[in-house]
Amino acid sequence: MDPLTIGMLVILAVLIFFMFRNSRKRRQQAEELQTKMVPGARVMTNYGLFGTLKSVDEVANEAELEVSPGVVVTVHRQTLAKVVEAGETDPTAPRSVEEAMEIANREQAEREAAEAADATEPAYGERKDVAKKPRSTKKTGE
Repeated sequence: MDPLTIGMLVILAVLIFFMFRNSRKRRQQAEELQTKMVPGARVMTNYGLFGTLKSVDEVANEAELEVSPGVVVTVHRQTLAKVVEAGETDPTAPRSVEEAMEIANREQAEREAAEAADATEPAYGERKDVAKKPRSTKKTGE
């Protein structure tokens, strides 16, 4: 066998090894997630809906989430993406509409200030008007 064939077989073996390793890892993560999915856990769905897990029906593949007091939503069990831990929420996220508007207005003012500072710089491809230096009329070599 020539070295090229041996090299190809080695690469194929490495690819197969990583394929099995990744599938085993994914299966382990899915099993770990299922053990955390118990009634009373705070969960997030694939589409960003947060709620408290009320019940899980393994046969019908359904889960009931309480998204607010008294409001229960039935979703497919596979849409449950992760269990949200107590301290996992973003502390910098705005807590009210007013706070969100204040942050948006501040960011807009910062963008406008940056644009005003960059107004003197030419855009890509534009020429910058620079005072031209007069050419020397002195001839060299005389």
